[in-house]
Amino acid sequence: MHAASFRELRLDRLSRDFGTHNALKDVSLTIQQGEFIALLGPSGCGKSTTLNIIAGLLPATGGGIWLDDKRIDPLRPEERGFGMVFQNYALFPHMSVNKNIGFGLKMRGTPKAEIERRVAEAVGLVRLQGQTEKLPGQLSGGQQQRVAIARAIVVEPPLVLMDEPLSNLDAKLRLEMRAEIRRIHNTLGATTIYVTHDQEEALSLADRIVVMRDGQVRQVGIPEDLFSRPDHLDVAEFMGFRNKIAGKAASVSGEHATVAIDGAAILGRARNTIAQGAAAHLAIRPEDLHPVAAGSVGLKAQVISTEFRGREFVGFARMADGTDLSFLAHDKLAPGSEVTLAAEPDRVLVYGAAA
Repeated sequence: MHAASFRELRLDRLSRDFGTHNALKDVSLTIQQGEFIALLGPSGCGKSTTLNIIAGLLPATGGGIWLDDKRIDPLRPEERGFGMVFQNYALFPHMSVNKNIGFGLKMRGTPKAEIERRVAEAVGLVRLQGQTEKLPGQLSGGQQQRVAIARAIVVEPPLVLMDEPLSNLDAKLRLEMRAEIRRIHNTLGATTIYVTHDQEEALSLADRIVVMRDGQVRQVGIPEDLFSRPDHLDVAEFMGFRNKIAGKAASVSGEHATVAIDGAAILGRARNTIAQGAAAHLAIRPEDLHPVAAGSVGLKAQVISTEFRGREFVGFARMADGTDLSFLAHDKLAPGSEVTLAAEPDRVLVYGAAA
């Protein structure tokens, strides 16, 4: 089995309005053949709308989609020939696994022997041997998801579109299926666009991640860049920098900035234009923030609670101005006790007001 090929898919200023609501605003993106792209963002950010427009299930109200030099947004979904894997699997309950997988080929008028060969190949690829005569209701959630993936790839599409395909599975199965999806992508040499709200899923699967918010693309980059160098404060929050602390920029020197917060000068990496004396925000991951000795430079807060998480404790504290902080500690801390929290400067991001 092989994926049909193209050089690039180009989204050119795609927009989508629902009445007065702009669900998508001028989304432009170029995807190369063979890439695994994750559309990542919170609920309502426009990622599924983008996927449905690419699939042809939803018309754009502005812009266009190009597959190499051919404009495809006027085409019906079946004319585009893309594979689609839905969140709810969308399997036919009265059809066997084999018939579900072969349905698209049958609709295309593919000869019976060819259908049997390609279905057997797809079954092998998604590791469903021995399950082919069962009905979907006799399968586990993970097996149903494999059927949905096999049905999408058996037509050898140029592009596979996946809309939150693992959200209905339990945590262990999600990890297993994540590895399977990447393995299948690599085996096929396919191009995949994958919608998710789970940053860990996007980081582990994608070649490039497209972070969306309010119908717009906020940042596009490789997982390593988005994990450690988010361009905007909202992207940083979504990528796990859950501690957001407001202060004033005391000094700016090259790639570093010092922010004055509650009498303490906190050093971090400047991520955008920061004006000295202007408002600024720190962004710190909970796992990078730790208690330090009293009198050390850091963020002063009052402990609310600590929870044991195996090797260490996750702590929750509140600063005098009401800012909540999450941090890691080696020991259990008493609720109501005072704590000073600090992180290595390279683990602290600083954003100016324009973030």
